[in-house]
Amino acid sequence: MPDTGFNPEQQEYLKGFMAGVEARRGSLAPASEGTAPADALRAAQDRAIAAGGKLVPQEQAKREKHPLDRWDELTARAAAGRFPKPIEDFVGRYHGLFYVGPAQDAFMCRLRIPGGILSAWQLRGIADIAEDCAGGYADVTTRANLQYREIPAAKGPEVVMRLGDIGLLPRGTGADNIRNITASPTAGIDAAELIDTRPLVRALHHHILHSRDLFGLPRKFNISLSGGGAVEVLQETNDIALTAIEMAEGIRFRLNLGGITGHRDFARETGAAIAPEDVVPVCDAILRVFIAEGCRTDRARARLKYVLDRMGVEGFLGAVEDRLGRPLPRLAATNPPVMPAKHGHVGLHAQRQPGLFYLGVTTPLGRLTTAQLRGLADLAERHGSGTIRLTVWQNLLISDIPEASIPAIQSGLTRLGLGWQASAIRGGLVACTGNAGCKFAAANTKRHAAELADFLEPRIALDAPVNIHLTGCHHSCAQHYIADIGLLGAKVERGEDMIEGYDLHVGGGSGPEQRIGRLVRKQVAHDELGPVVLSLLQAWQRGRSEAESFHLWSARQSDETLAALAAARVLEDA
Repeated sequence: MPDTGFNPEQQEYLKGFMAGVEARRGSLAPASEGTAPADALRAAQDRAIAAGGKLVPQEQAKREKHPLDRWDELTARAAAGRFPKPIEDFVGRYHGLFYVGPAQDAFMCRLRIPGGILSAWQLRGIADIAEDCAGGYADVTTRANLQYREIPAAKGPEVVMRLGDIGLLPRGTGADNIRNITASPTAGIDAAELIDTRPLVRALHHHILHSRDLFGLPRKFNISLSGGGAVEVLQETNDIALTAIEMAEGIRFRLNLGGITGHRDFARETGAAIAPEDVVPVCDAILRVFIAEGCRTDRARARLKYVLDRMGVEGFLGAVEDRLGRPLPRLAATNPPVMPAKHGHVGLHAQRQPGLFYLGVTTPLGRLTTAQLRGLADLAERHGSGTIRLTVWQNLLISDIPEASIPAIQSGLTRLGLGWQASAIRGGLVACTGNAGCKFAAANTKRHAAELADFLEPRIALDAPVNIHLTGCHHSCAQHYIADIGLLGAKVERGEDMIEGYDLHVGGGSGPEQRIGRLVRKQVAHDELGPVVLSLLQAWQRGRSEAESFHLWSARQSDETLAALAAARVLEDA
């Protein structure tokens, strides 16, 4: 390319960006009135109707006019300064805009950042949009993504267009679509990884964005690829979970399907081994079978899990193979999987590139101000390669740091109010948005998580990591079921009042610790969380065998024992 002032990475991005301009026009420019949805979507709806079913309102809206052809409706509402009505809100989510009233009389916009990897110039663009059009901050999500809040009615389309300008068009980040693809955040820099997933994620990301008929799913859909390495991806919580394994034939991906831990299900083994070059066509075939077979008459049963319940894994896989026109290879003996490091997303780690390091940065429960966003971009550019990598743990990594620059970047993070040496408590502390910004949440999860950490840290010094997740409602955005200690928002009766609190789950885990947490106590008031959690942690430290994790210790305890510990009140000076 001629000298344009862009660096090589930006030039490479722009090539792909311009190649996708025509596809973008499908969502940025309105189509003619009454544009029909894709044939596969209509055929699935027709079958549901022929079987005597009644389409839910969301399906009826998709049938009347494809949501990607309703951009003009969004801009008209913005010009009038009006927020959408419920079904209009559903349509707007295809473009990344969520109306979050009554919690906030504002839009939320969820981005699409494939694999969670950003460039410094993109992060500065994100900061500019947050400052001009939103609340002056961005939240890191549990899908290695970012979202804006407090967007006025008139600014919604402007946010979407400006994100498209920096290559982060938020198409399909809400409603019945494929959400942001998650993948190993240390891809390409981790000495332990089996495969660099970045090229696969990029190819799959663009395949989805440029395949209009993949925007006709019955409900939302999550995809994750783990290439191995030190940082967990939680891929088994996804509808498609691809995990790199080493076989005699080379690197393959183990295919699991139907993860939805909010419904207490991890992704199920299929026995299939997917070659890297087959990742995109296999994912495409799975999605098209889901489009054909998913429920259109009951939103509560429209996820992939329920298709698998009805068809069975083998039956569903057979339909995928029919669509591919060939059988999928099955797993043979494999080497033991790479074991991720719990809390491997925090602190300083050597890269596979000699002399370079990546640094896990902790955020204040996932929230970053515009000053922090710009400061991170500056640090990543000055002391690294200008690369920022988000993780599913609501934190981020800065990569490619020379050893001589480590002190400077650490001190720079301190000046920004960000950490890089998380405690065993804060390193695995995850909280959803809570009722400060979500109408479904029963508790202020971010505030209570901060209060819980402040209570625990002066009272107990842990020598092993523990994951504590606070989620505000049954949607389980913070994935409370897979935490060592999982807290689900609930209302608690106190006298004549109802106050905020949580149902307490214990013993969940992911990866090598895969298990759904057990409910051991209901309705713990938010101001009692500290003593209750401290009691559990103290009992673990007293009763564990040498180096036994909280996960293993809690698995040995009966429900009655854990409930009794959770009922204990601990003195302030314990």
